[in-house]
Amino acid sequence: AQVRRSEALLQALLALGIDYRYGGQSPTTGFDCSGLVAHVFQQAYALRLPRNTYGQSQVGAEIAQGELEAGDLVFFNTLNRPFSHVGIYLGDGRFVHAPRTGARVRVERLDAAYWAKRFNGGRRVAT
Repeated sequence: AQVRRSEALLQALLALGIDYRYGGQSPTTGFDCSGLVAHVFQQAYALRLPRNTYGQSQVGAEIAQGELEAGDLVFFNTLNRPFSHVGIYLGDGRFVHAPRTGARVRVERLDAAYWAKRFNGGRRVAT
């Protein structure tokens, strides 16, 4: 399972620096948060995830923050709506995500004040 998880992390890290684009789901045109997650799981596992954050929040098993492992999905309430943002947990308290218009895919810390107070849960997708 560790090798399989490593593949997702590699795909996610390959996306670093790619521009955010609302509705985006490809490295050539850019990603939004759920598009990045869907792309990574498609490339790493040939697994089709739902294309929006709510759909992705219903896949797999719920994981407590203290139990997160690399490759798990992490969700945030960023629009006063549960599960309105998603990223991929990298381990060591960090996650990769496509943040917003005008920004690029990047790594951030779960314990950063902004993300910590908006954390909405984790999911482990069976691969």
